[in-house]
Amino acid sequence: MSVIPGSTIGILGGGQLGRMLAIAAANIGYRTHIYAPGTSGPASEVSARWTHGAYDDRAAVAAFAGQVDVVTYEFENVDVGALRGLRGVHPSVKALEVAQDRVAEKSFVEAVGGRPAPFWPVDSLKDLKDACKMVGAPAILKTRRFGYDGKGQARITEAARAEAAWAMIGKQPAVLEKMIDFRAEFSILLARGMDGTVVQWDAITNIHKDGILDISKVPPTGVVAAQAAEAAALAERIAGALDYVGVLACEFFASADGPVFNEMAPRVHNSGHWTIEGSVTSQFENHIRAICGLPLGSTALVGKRAEMRNLIGNEVESWPHILGDPKAHLHLYGKTAVKPGRKMGHVTRVE
Repeated sequence: MSVIPGSTIGILGGGQLGRMLAIAAANIGYRTHIYAPGTSGPASEVSARWTHGAYDDRAAVAAFAGQVDVVTYEFENVDVGALRGLRGVHPSVKALEVAQDRVAEKSFVEAVGGRPAPFWPVDSLKDLKDACKMVGAPAILKTRRFGYDGKGQARITEAARAEAAWAMIGKQPAVLEKMIDFRAEFSILLARGMDGTVVQWDAITNIHKDGILDISKVPPTGVVAAQAAEAAALAERIAGALDYVGVLACEFFASADGPVFNEMAPRVHNSGHWTIEGSVTSQFENHIRAICGLPLGSTALVGKRAEMRNLIGNEVESWPHILGDPKAHLHLYGKTAVKPGRKMGHVTRVE
């Protein structure tokens, strides 16, 4: 059953993704109500309501859900238990649960025919030393939960570095992954509706700097173009197995042996920001359409190519120059504190 325009969409998380979801929702007649731990954030300036509350406060989350017509999230590090039993939560709680745990995520992907990098669960220093023998070096140690933009990670170039790496991630439950020799990084972005209809955007080539996404561009070329179809088919299988509703992003390494699954994000994704100007229907609008039971929009490129670049830290100071570029579309997130590694905005160019 469709959620009619004029209804209220509840969004868990008040960051820039929530901001862009709220703008897309407003453009097709929906109101948004944000729930987040802070008292304000990038989404607060464009949403109808804001509720301050902890993600693990089950009573508060339930009360919030009772005030809206559908619930979604722009931030996956929320308490799964707080969402169990609530009506109208999209994407599903199962998708959130799988994506929150790197071992569960990689095991799930293997079960649907995907190929993650060789990995080994780690719950102790002894596990890590055993894993180094099994996986080999170089490898990367990642916390099982709550890591993003390169946080919660440590590289192990030789087995002797295991103890230092274990300390670096705070001795938390983790996964050791073999480092992949890859030629490019790319993502597959799709939207799946309540009726199972799936639309996909062009495969997105991603360039990272210091562990943070720097540039995303479409359409794919070279090795990414050659491996896009196989990766896209896997992403669609993942969405189907999760009975997914909304936008899903899956990240891959393009290797000599084909696409290697890296991780999934059960939400709109930084690599899809170019879709606001570069696609007939943006990832944000298609997410709103999907969770409200509406027909999905076209994902076709509106030009020959598009490129999105993040404005990270003091790079945001270039905004006056960007406004002088007739091909540039500037998005600032309304963050007042400039910090190294913090995403302050992005700029898209479509040709």
